[in-house]
Amino acid sequence: MVQSYLKHGPTQAFGVVCSSSSNSLFDGKLAYVPALEDVLVWDMKKGQMVAMWHETGHREEVTCIMQSPELDSFAVGYADGSIRLWNSTSASVITTFNGHKKAITALAFDESGTRLASGSQDTDLILWDIVGEAGLYRLRGHRDQITAIQFLSISQDQPSTSTAAAPGLLLTSSKDTFLKLWDLSTQHCIQTTVAHRSEIWTMVINQEQDLVFTGSGEGALKVWKLDRAAFAQGLKETETGEVAKVIHPVSTLPLASKHRVSQIQLHPTLPYLAVQSHDRSVEIFRIRSEEEVRKKQARRRKRTQEKRRQDKDKGKNSEMDESGMDPENEETMESNIVDYFTPHLVVRASGKIRSFDFGSSTPTTKVAIPLFVALASNALEIYNIPHSTKSKEEPPDATRSYSVDIPGHRTDVRTLCISSDDHILASASNGSLKIWNIKTTQCIRTIECGYAICSTFLPGDRHIAVGTKSGEIFIYDIASSTLIDTIQAHTASVWSMHVRPDGEAVVTGSADKDVKFWSIEHKDATSESLQSGRVLSLVHVRTLKMSDDVLAVKYSPNGKLLAVALLDSTVKVFYQDSLKFFLSLYGHKLPVLSLDISEDSKLIVTCSADKNVKIWGLDFGDCHKSIFAHEESVMQVAFEKGSHYFWTVGKDKMLKYWDGDKFEGIQKLEGHHGEIWALALSHHGNFVVTGSHDKSIRIWEKLDEPLFLEEEREKELERLYESGIADSLNRVDATIGSGIEGGPINGSSETELAVVTKHTSETLMAGERIMEALDLADTEREAFREYEESMARLSENDAMKLQPPPRNPVLAAYGLEPEAWVLRVVEKVPSTTLHDALLVLPFGNAVSLMVYLNIWAQKGWNVTLVSRITFFLLKTHHHQIVTNRIMRTTLIPLRKHLRSALQRQKEVIGYNLAALQFIRRKNNSERITQFYEEEDMDEEKVKAKITEGKKRKRVNLKA
Repeated sequence: MVQSYLKHGPTQAFGVVCSSSSNSLFDGKLAYVPALEDVLVWDMKKGQMVAMWHETGHREEVTCIMQSPELDSFAVGYADGSIRLWNSTSASVITTFNGHKKAITALAFDESGTRLASGSQDTDLILWDIVGEAGLYRLRGHRDQITAIQFLSISQDQPSTSTAAAPGLLLTSSKDTFLKLWDLSTQHCIQTTVAHRSEIWTMVINQEQDLVFTGSGEGALKVWKLDRAAFAQGLKETETGEVAKVIHPVSTLPLASKHRVSQIQLHPTLPYLAVQSHDRSVEIFRIRSEEEVRKKQARRRKRTQEKRRQDKDKGKNSEMDESGMDPENEETMESNIVDYFTPHLVVRASGKIRSFDFGSSTPTTKVAIPLFVALASNALEIYNIPHSTKSKEEPPDATRSYSVDIPGHRTDVRTLCISSDDHILASASNGSLKIWNIKTTQCIRTIECGYAICSTFLPGDRHIAVGTKSGEIFIYDIASSTLIDTIQAHTASVWSMHVRPDGEAVVTGSADKDVKFWSIEHKDATSESLQSGRVLSLVHVRTLKMSDDVLAVKYSPNGKLLAVALLDSTVKVFYQDSLKFFLSLYGHKLPVLSLDISEDSKLIVTCSADKNVKIWGLDFGDCHKSIFAHEESVMQVAFEKGSHYFWTVGKDKMLKYWDGDKFEGIQKLEGHHGEIWALALSHHGNFVVTGSHDKSIRIWEKLDEPLFLEEEREKELERLYESGIADSLNRVDATIGSGIEGGPINGSSETELAVVTKHTSETLMAGERIMEALDLADTEREAFREYEESMARLSENDAMKLQPPPRNPVLAAYGLEPEAWVLRVVEKVPSTTLHDALLVLPFGNAVSLMVYLNIWAQKGWNVTLVSRITFFLLKTHHHQIVTNRIMRTTLIPLRKHLRSALQRQKEVIGYNLAALQFIRRKNNSERITQFYEEEDMDEEKVKAKITEGKKRKRVNLKA
């Protein structure tokens, strides 16, 4: 019989407040922050997590977040190049866009929120139609990743360079040092400006859309002027024959720091500009009013005249250039912009800043302005920025009002341990020890500690011992969150500690080459300690000197043996009572980082930095099997309770489950985004906990679902095959940038404009489903066509004896005709993947689909979808269709039926529009008569009052 195992699956991921993979947003109350593959919504005032946007099965990191003008809609870009539109009220995905090959780095919505522009590390710029849920076109031109995108609106009464349906301009910046201006109506680049000497990291446009601020890697903040008149008139040549430029350089703003300018932001309503150019601080500029600038310039002019008068009195020549112009006048244009910006204050955060945001809600002039800051150290903060005062007293200072940092560690999670009843989890990092409730995943306690490397619960589950890098052992009381004892145990890092199975003693191993044994004793509390009554402590009993650094120590569950892993890549096994040498296990090429002994004390498993796991017998010390387990160093290993199954974690971000008797891998679990340092197993074998460099702690629970190894291998091969096909299909779309991986071959450059296609396993599966449906429907129709022909040839008496062919069981089950079944399958394909799914179809199936399109058009079924598929197929297979005369029989009736169906649709829409206009006129007339009755007014005044009347607020009614 085939052996089955129980499957494990991810159930919880916690400990992440915000990850540093993406920008964060703040709306005045709620903060929308990335948390590895999820987006978390925090209420900053309460410090509570309001929602988590999680899509099951999706593991790629969030790399960009952007809020739509429709405030409850957000676009989130991921590391695999996909974009998901999330609805914030329902925390669900509205639609998914797939078009980029690499991580999304920039997103922007247009004014109405109907179009979305996305930029990526693959240097492409894609425009998406949100209403139609489709990619409009791909723009190529940048030679490095796009860092910022901004839509520029053109008022409708002004002519664009074309009469296309969606006018407008798009401004993009990139790491290739270029600013590019794209005309969306003609879909090409109309100006390229070399903006900086190094990469452009950020860009922002003011509300009037006439000034652009760009920040670069060299620490420069430049200001550019947009000539609105030039792009309002369209592309026109000047008298010299050059095309009029739209972007003009103006000035450079002086910054306090010369570090990389990583983010610039203008306050949406108040005159403030914020710039982040240093890791830990944000510089705030106040934008002066016109009156203030005029006063400042007048003062400057006065000072210059006084200086000139003094120089003249001393007999010096006044500073006049050859043309007789004052040099001061030449500088006025450049200094003009700089005059508007005055340094207000610098906000210094408690850690490295990943991104910041002003609250979108409008604060009053009296209340301080909130500045939201997301730190790279897994914390969020809000600072209050006071308004500027006229008095020349000490400069204002920003104050921190709220912070969210308790639900996560500031640094890597280095060690984990679980209480004996599986209810409490302790995690420790450099600086803090945190106690978690495993059921609710809430942080119960946070205690300061040193650089923790190993930890264990002491018998009774009321105390935790933590071994540190400095060689100390700290003992903490959980109930009172206090440090009750500090033991200077070793002179170097305490790498490992383990409690003896009888709960009477603890063993520690250190880099000072000592293995020390400690007895657990209860002593009376001293007057200095906060504890009363009996206090638990460790008393040094004996020391075992080793020849090399000790990396891991472990008692056997039967309490007879002690295993010690050394830096010389060997494992020494001693008798626990006499410390007499028993076995030496050698074979690893690099040091053994962790080891564990099975519950029956028969097997010992060791994992090493050489990426291998070795299983040994504890009776003779023979190596049963050596397994190449991970792609990087294997950090920890642990046996599951009551079995020979064991778990390993590695620097390759993987958690793996193994069978120690059959030497086979059972399951691979992906999820972490950084190397996994720590592993802890449930004492009842129900779950596994892992801690990682990405600061997240994840619980993997045992499910009731059985797992068969053969099935798992087949699924893995299928996934590899599908991803291989998708990659080979996508390889055609090479990038325009020369030297970029997967770029054009032999120096041939791609066109600036391209279609948006990207094959994924989903599009391939959708294409296959359509093909299967077409084959099934064709077979069914052919069978019934033959039956009808046979019936027509026979006489009436014989025709009675001829039985109709049996219906296809699928069609019979659903009670559908063949053409209705094909429509059902096509309708289920998501709108965003439909075009890519149709590209998978061979020409034969495309011809077959045309027949069904004709039937659907004739019956008036889903005319919108029919039109979309028809036009796409005609565009894609144009050459084959025009050379194939057989297609005429299908296309001519399709044209006729589709036109009549569209005409019917047009009539219905026209009728509905007329009805709505009638309702509006009726409503207006009723309101006018109401005004006439209430007040003595004439018709003109009433109409004016109605138009002036405030628009009613929209209220979302929840069912």
